[in-house]
Amino acid sequence: MALWWKLMDLRLGIVPVPVAVIIAGLVAAFVSLGQVPADLPMGIAVLALGGFACAEIGERIPGLRTLGLPAILATFLPSWLVYAGWLPKPLTEAVGRFTDQSNILYLFIASIIVGSILGLDRRVLIQGFLKIIVPIAAGSLAALAVGCAVGVALGLGFSHTLFKIVVPIMAGGVGEGAIPLSVGYAQLSHMPQGGYFAEVLPSVMFGSLTAIVLAGGLNFLGKRAPQLTGEGRLQPGEVDAPLSGAAPAGGKLSDVRTIGAALVMVVTLYLLGALTQKLWDWPGPVVMLGLAVAIKLGRIASPALEAGAYANYRFFRANVTYPLLFAIGAAKTPWEKLIAAFTVPTLATIVATVATLVGTGFAVARLVGLYPIEAAIVNACHSGQGGTGDVAILTAANRMQLMPFAQIATRIAGAITVTLALIAFARFGP
Repeated sequence: MALWWKLMDLRLGIVPVPVAVIIAGLVAAFVSLGQVPADLPMGIAVLALGGFACAEIGERIPGLRTLGLPAILATFLPSWLVYAGWLPKPLTEAVGRFTDQSNILYLFIASIIVGSILGLDRRVLIQGFLKIIVPIAAGSLAALAVGCAVGVALGLGFSHTLFKIVVPIMAGGVGEGAIPLSVGYAQLSHMPQGGYFAEVLPSVMFGSLTAIVLAGGLNFLGKRAPQLTGEGRLQPGEVDAPLSGAAPAGGKLSDVRTIGAALVMVVTLYLLGALTQKLWDWPGPVVMLGLAVAIKLGRIASPALEAGAYANYRFFRANVTYPLLFAIGAAKTPWEKLIAAFTVPTLATIVATVATLVGTGFAVARLVGLYPIEAAIVNACHSGQGGTGDVAILTAANRMQLMPFAQIATRIAGAITVTLALIAFARFGP
């Protein structure tokens, strides 16, 4: 019995190895029947096994695991497996339906945002939000200049480089960036939207991949030069008992009912954001972020609820991140679109743009009292694939608590980028 217990305690991430074998057998049986359910139980089983198996491979490659390889493999390996036909079609269709219908991505982001904000030191919360604007703005301008210069030097042309490569990288992902850009380009030029979308999507996806790799490198740098990082804290003096791992006020850990209450509060804030987006077209995640900040500053949530929200944050961070990345890779990341960017001039331009964005954030951080590595990681999210990119980038950097600031870089800075780009395209575009 002791031997069997040892075997049950041997895990792929959080999945016991014997359970993983059973899940694989069950999935094979459902695939053979051609009827893979797209419900919650099957989604949990498939994504947990797939996500943690990919992450485990990345964790066991010496030297590369600190560069974000687990997050990279959890995202892009399933994308390649779908492209190569190694993941059966009934399985990938079920994963896609589950991902879309369950809205698991937004539940994850909501839990991370609310939990991390309610755990921040309110004395420096507003300072952090105001200060992070400086490296984001400086990085955007520098990336625009360098990216266009590299593209022109490599023969891509200024207009193509600006509107098809550099702007899409910083536009906020696919749904909030690539799609509005392509629709705007099509309306202004009276050309088909599909053609523009196919042109800008590879830049969004490979820019996000570049940001993931750089975020992993920044995490590695932080371990070698601890004076450059707050280990997830954006600025010096940011003190937070829950996020540092200590018990909340009163010395007691959250009970399960309090965690449940905090989860209901998180879902309510998400739904408020979703409603404002439908009524007034305000970005739902940004509204949710603002509400969470107001709750923290106004002391609306009790210390127990704040601790419960933090416990919920920890649960999602530890147990849902890699399964979610697997779902994103299998259902939301078409491999053929990614490899479409594999020309030397385009790749060089994308890498130069993202590296400049990240490097500028690193360089100017000290000027406004931020840790260079954290500021650079937030800037990396400005070149991410929307919310999915934020998750992958912050996972690679092992700094998921920066999600509120990442949302500023992705949503707000991305919306500003799209708006200015369409204005410029109307006047100077082809």
